[in-house]
Amino acid sequence: MRVLHLTDPHLFADADGELRGVVTAESLARVLDHYRDADWTADLVIATGDLVQDDSEGAYRRFAAQLGALELPVHVVPGNHDVPALMEETLPRPPFQITSIAAQDDWILAGVDTRVEGLASGAIADAEFERLEAALAAAEPQHALVFMHHAPVDVGSRWLDSVGMEAADAVLERLAGNSKTRAVLFGHVHQAYDKRHGDLQVIGTPSTCRQFKPMSDEFAVDDRPPAYRRIELKPDGRFDTTLVWI
Repeated sequence: MRVLHLTDPHLFADADGELRGVVTAESLARVLDHYRDADWTADLVIATGDLVQDDSEGAYRRFAAQLGALELPVHVVPGNHDVPALMEETLPRPPFQITSIAAQDDWILAGVDTRVEGLASGAIADAEFERLEAALAAAEPQHALVFMHHAPVDVGSRWLDSVGMEAADAVLERLAGNSKTRAVLFGHVHQAYDKRHGDLQVIGTPSTCRQFKPMSDEFAVDDRPPAYRRIELKPDGRFDTTLVWI
């Protein structure tokens, strides 16, 4: 099963809306065009939050139009810039599935809500963890890809880690404690991350627009281009990932 991972497009209702010098709708279009032109076809899309920047219905409709043109199922979770009520109102089902947990082929695709109202940082509430664990236990497949907005690890950038996941070590330990979980996929940090933590692979994908400078103590943007990730999930629980810079 092939997964196209996109994250942090930060769209505006205005097609010319800019984030730190990047027209985000145009940048996302470049990413999607690159995907279409490549010799690689996904079975579904996972988008890990910060879909919009301006809290508007128009921005979500723009996201729906751009992603809907792929004619693929699209699994989304909210980020700290998202407005869940507007997501529910404006993203049509199908093809969009919001914070869903679904079995497909030999895998469980499990979206987790890490958004905390009014904060840039994230957390996983006990009720959300219980929902995840109950769904994994009930599902027939034995391999799970869990996806969320915030990173369940520190990424080595002091300012970013200060707005990361609350109690990240405990979150990662609980995620790793589930025997079905093979990998955790996230966004938020606008940079690449791909490291093994025990038996769990933790994978972050850069934004489809502007990136943050890695290993920076203070806020700093990077000149690296937009990016997306290709993931291939194998029947035996193994997987391959390829990070694609545009």
